[in-house]
Amino acid sequence: MSRALAARKHAAGVDYAVLLSAGERPLALIEFWPRRMWRLYLFDDRSWRTQMIDFTPHGTGALLARRSVRWQFPGEQEYAYEKWDVQETTTVSADGQVEVRSESASAEVRRFAAPVEDFLCPAPEFGDWQVFAPFLAQQGHEAATATVVLNDVSVDEGSGPLRATGIEQLFTPGTCATPDGPAEVEPADAGLLRITSGRLVVSDPGWISDPRTVAVPPGEFPVTLSLLRTARTVGVAAARVTFLDAPPRAWEMALGPGEDLGLLGEDQFYGVGVDTGTVAFLDATRTVDEDRLDEDVFAALDGGSRFSVELPGPPPGPNLIAFRSGHGDGSYPVWIGRTDDGQVGCVVVDFQLRTADGGEQ
Repeated sequence: MSRALAARKHAAGVDYAVLLSAGERPLALIEFWPRRMWRLYLFDDRSWRTQMIDFTPHGTGALLARRSVRWQFPGEQEYAYEKWDVQETTTVSADGQVEVRSESASAEVRRFAAPVEDFLCPAPEFGDWQVFAPFLAQQGHEAATATVVLNDVSVDEGSGPLRATGIEQLFTPGTCATPDGPAEVEPADAGLLRITSGRLVVSDPGWISDPRTVAVPPGEFPVTLSLLRTARTVGVAAARVTFLDAPPRAWEMALGPGEDLGLLGEDQFYGVGVDTGTVAFLDATRTVDEDRLDEDVFAALDGGSRFSVELPGPPPGPNLIAFRSGHGDGSYPVWIGRTDDGQVGCVVVDFQLRTADGGEQ
């Protein structure tokens, strides 16, 4: 990615990576992770990755080299297959308690106390990779004491974030091609969703902690599943709740607070997270009784013969319609289809079992 995009990711706390090199030879790979954590991979003169260091924020405001792993490989073939003959793992607590565990022909564990300052380094601002130079020096790179310079290289940013293509075809009956052979697209009615608050939530019903939320009109609206039937299996390829009969003229990704499309790489997306193999449409005010979930939702869908289930609410309160999620757990894009005048015509969650031309996403 470009330097400008990486800087925006840094400011937003989104993961990215930077390669430090001397000519064509890699010295270190620096990964920035959410919650201001870092990982540093170090390479030797053969360009073999021989050490990994994880850094976490310390109470002093600096970074603590909390965990370091070193590997020794007897030869190139063993390195290629990650078959080390020595692995040494060092862990450090916030107050300087150190454990060194060596795994080889014989295991050895050493524990001792050390000044925690020996394991601290400044938390870098974007581009301030010089703070990692001492770790490069420990690896034996003579140039590590020189100033680290970040140079832009020619970068193809690609086509940008995932785009909504062929969404209508997901719900059009007919034959399509899949990696498992020909498949039939079968739209299936999943019932009426009752919205009372004017806010639709798309979430895993088992943990509604980071939902996709869309402003919609109140009322009762049909939910449709796109079933993809092959010779061996039937899966839910997508689910849609329709608010207007008018066809969508534009599609946009459903975004959460603080999510920025400009931070996404090629074909990346922000989506609904799934941990129970199930997704649900529900009103934002709809509460979920955890005691009923296993029996009324998950058990009903795990039986194999059903693809969706309704969890009614006390009339005239909102209900919940849950359905199986494509390949199961993961993250899936949620698309908002808008009409010519900008109204929400429908909301679709795409489980990416096929693309617009019938292939796999």
